[in-house]
Amino acid sequence: MTSYGLLKYMPRVKRGVTASKRRKNLLKLAKGFKWRRSTNYRAAKEAVMKAGKYAYRDRRAKKRTMRSLWIIRLNNALRLHGLKYSTFINDMSKKDIQIDRNVLSFMAMENPEIFAKFIDKVK
Repeated sequence: MTSYGLLKYMPRVKRGVTASKRRKNLLKLAKGFKWRRSTNYRAAKEAVMKAGKYAYRDRRAKKRTMRSLWIIRLNNALRLHGLKYSTFINDMSKKDIQIDRNVLSFMAMENPEIFAKFIDKVK
């Protein structure tokens, strides 16, 4: 049997369904973008790819930003008690107290009296 004979019995493949589904899903991701970027496939694809890069980058940047926010809050709370952030962290490490900055800044904001007692322990 020749190769032509095999092709004679193969079913016809209509490819529109998968391609249109792929495009539709990508345009769904671009929903809310402005102008051509939300309706035109090529522009939407570029916009979604760029948005994904920003999202990936900023998930890591968010951790840095939050840590700096905790340090700023902690420093402000310590200044009210006449201390500096750097000396306080140094004293904590000398006494082998390991509490992260998130917990300390939350304690300083929500429970200032408990935070004051904690500072006395560290001194």
